[in-house]
Amino acid sequence: MKIGFIGLGNMASAIIGGLLAEGATAPADIIGSAKTEATRAVKAAELGITATASNREVAEQADVLVLAVKPVFLGEVIEEVRDAVDDATLVVSIAAGKTIEDIAAAFGKSIRLVRCMPNTPALVGAGCTAICEGPLASEDDLALCERIMGTCGATVRVPERLMDAASAASGSSPAFVFMFIEALADGAVEAGIPRAQAYAFAAQATLGSAKLMLETGQHPGALKDMVCSPGGTTIEGVKALEEGGMRAALMNAIDACVQKAKAL
Repeated sequence: MKIGFIGLGNMASAIIGGLLAEGATAPADIIGSAKTEATRAVKAAELGITATASNREVAEQADVLVLAVKPVFLGEVIEEVRDAVDDATLVVSIAAGKTIEDIAAAFGKSIRLVRCMPNTPALVGAGCTAICEGPLASEDDLALCERIMGTCGATVRVPERLMDAASAASGSSPAFVFMFIEALADGAVEAGIPRAQAYAFAAQATLGSAKLMLETGQHPGALKDMVCSPGGTTIEGVKALEEGGMRAALMNAIDACVQKAKAL
């Protein structure tokens, strides 16, 4: 099975890296395209894959064609490759905001299509990818996408009506988490902790907290309560966050991302 990637940016590189690290495919079975010679040379050397300047060449060779370009470029890419895609090709889009209907209309014909929305933690094998299928995609197509995306993290099937929300909650939220870690570290620095140690404390506490919730299955509110001793220091911090509107700010951030995705 040949897997083709149009676009060799961070997300495509993360998926390719996961596939190779898991032994799910060989470098010889992956081909990718990128606009610049510099990118092609780096990715070919780094990953051992075939890298070309021709999007059409990728589409002609691929059994699974991953459209890994930014939404603004998706239309022109599809125009280049539409004639090279046939019933035997499974098309996978990771372009935010572009619906199955949008993509099928751009191809101008019926295609086997799956939408996937991965996130940047896939770069370290800890991603989370939302997946939904087009009307012609089979259960085998979905299972194949889960295997591909599962090499770099978790996968979750959702109906397409929830893809924008899933993209915000998983795809955009790492930026908010990094801001949270940075702010925690700034507070620790203000309290006298050296910067490098402050980042280590904040990042490890965030990682450990997420792991604790996922592995215990407990509600985050219950886990928060475990840390908040009566009359203690943590509940004072929780009060300060509530006064600062942290919950509402994060909810508004998710909503802003969803609205932007709908407008793409």
